Amino acid sequence: MNEIVTPETAPHYVWGMNCQSWVFVDSEGLSVKRERMPAGASEVVHFHQTAQQFFYLLRGTATMVVGKGDYSIREGQGLLVPAKTTHCIANNTAAEIEFLVVSQPTTNNDRVNVEEASATR
Repeated sequence: MNEIVTPETAPHYVWGMNCQSWVFVDSEGLSVKRERMPAGASEVVHFHQTAQQFFYLLRGTATMVVGKGDYSIREGQGLLVPAKTTHCIANNTAAEIEFLVVSQPTTNNDRVNVEEASATR
C-alpha cells in the first residue's frame, strides 16, 4: 500500500551527538533517511560491507571524509560512497545541517565502525 511519508509520520530516532533521523523508507533493498546534525557534531568513521550510500545536503555545509579524501558538500550537492569505503560526515560549521541518506541495499546489520571521527584532519 502506498502512503505519503512526512517527518511527522516517519519513525524518528536520535543518534550520536544529538543527531536526529527520520526513516522514510526501510526495506531490505533500500533505505531513505532525513537527518539533522547540530553544529560541531560528527559521526564515527565506518564502512558498510554491502550498502552504497548517497548523501544529499538539504541545508548547510557538511564535511565528508571518504577513504583518504575530504569533501565539503554544500546545500544542493551530493556525494556517493561505494560499499566497503570508510567514511563519516561531520558538521564543522556553527549552524545545523540537514541531509538525506539513501542506502542501497539497507544498512541494517551492515555497518562496521573503524574509529571515532573528527572529520577535521
